[in-house]
Amino acid sequence: MKKLIIAGIGAVCSVAAIAQNDIDAMRYSQLTFGGTARFASMAGSMGALGGDISTISFNPAGIAVFRKSEISITPSFYSGSSSSTYMGNNSGDTKLNVNLGNIGLVGTIKLDGENKGGWQSVNIGWGYNRTNNFHNRISIAGDNKTSSLLDNFVASANGHVPADFDLFTTDQAYQAYLFNPAGGTNQYQSVIRNYNAQQKKSVESKGSMGEMFLSFGANYKDKLFLGGSLGIVHAAYSEESKYEEVSNSDSIDGFNSFTYYQTLNSRGSNYFNGINFKLGVIVKPTDWLRLGLSVHTPTKINFKDEYTSSMYSDLDTAKHITDTVKGKFSYSITTPYRAMFSVGFVIKKIALLNIDYEYVDYSYASLNSHPNVFSDVNTAIRSKYTATGNLRVGGEVRLDPIAFRLGYALYGSPFKTGDNKNATRSSYTAGVGYRYKKIFMDIAYVFSMYSEKNYLYDSPDLMPVSTDYRTSSFMGTIGVKF
Repeated sequence: MKKLIIAGIGAVCSVAAIAQNDIDAMRYSQLTFGGTARFASMAGSMGALGGDISTISFNPAGIAVFRKSEISITPSFYSGSSSSTYMGNNSGDTKLNVNLGNIGLVGTIKLDGENKGGWQSVNIGWGYNRTNNFHNRISIAGDNKTSSLLDNFVASANGHVPADFDLFTTDQAYQAYLFNPAGGTNQYQSVIRNYNAQQKKSVESKGSMGEMFLSFGANYKDKLFLGGSLGIVHAAYSEESKYEEVSNSDSIDGFNSFTYYQTLNSRGSNYFNGINFKLGVIVKPTDWLRLGLSVHTPTKINFKDEYTSSMYSDLDTAKHITDTVKGKFSYSITTPYRAMFSVGFVIKKIALLNIDYEYVDYSYASLNSHPNVFSDVNTAIRSKYTATGNLRVGGEVRLDPIAFRLGYALYGSPFKTGDNKNATRSSYTAGVGYRYKKIFMDIAYVFSMYSEKNYLYDSPDLMPVSTDYRTSSFMGTIGVKF
């Protein structure tokens, strides 16, 4: 059950430990907002307003606000960049991606409120909303004169015979002659005896997370809006990693370089590999005020991982390429429950303002398998992560037939302690909408930024890698009301 540790808030750089772990749980537990351009341009803050198909993935009561049937589609263009600082050296990279942010259909069935006890309409919705994007590239480089990744392989090997070495890590280095038997029983020594190597790492990740939803809502006297949805989740993640150590100006006797390659593909047993339920309510006590509440059940997502590992070494005596080892492992991740509270204001059909506060306790995430081998991982999740709040604010001004929108979102750090305790994510959004009879068109821009610190491997003298992430998303929605 081998795997790179690469994704957290953005990407974790360790190459020393490669089993499924708490970072995997965080990758799928931290959601962002996608969906329609209108929804994104208001920072995903429409929990008390509704009337947009993407609100179903946050507060399903939003479907009950629709007064007409509607169909829409939203293509999206994504650009992500990273800038990493390691040992005083800065490196950067970028990644582009074109994806589908939303496609959906809402059907409205009008009722005779007086004869139906006050019920004005029932609505049924179906569609897909994207909730996360895993596309990224990371480049790291720096000179290290105090340690090497090979130290970790040697420490893991000491006291063991080669037959007991981990096939995906320690055995790869041994087969590449990067460490060899030394004096003493089952003791080993690295080929790097005096440290002065440039360490480089590059990671390219791909994948996304989204849900296909089936939702139902009802409108009672235009004062109470109820909704529920079934979410069928699709999640996929893959990465290719390359780690290198290169002797600076041939300063390490007998050693020129080594390269460690790893790949990972996480997929479900079928395209949609998870399920959740959501319930929501919107109350309109006055014409200008809306109050919203929604609850999301945990999502259990089934994964089947395939992974590879290989190594290349360039020594003065010879060059070695190890055989690529392959593995598979099946398991599941359960994300934490979520609760969202919303307040919205409507100003004479000219302006809208909405504030969402989302509560999520990341310590409730867990990994499971049959037989269960994740008790230590789940214990680490309980101690390492904490509850936090996510704040989203969005507004719209209508100057028919054009509307202007702005938004801001702040996502709290899931970490209880450590270097990333205050590693929050901020998103700034803007957009424009146009309505002409039954046709509507919207465009949106979302800029997000966040930073984190992580380590290439475990060493008491190793400096952390500081990485800044910047992402931009452009999306456009076209839809028809009928």
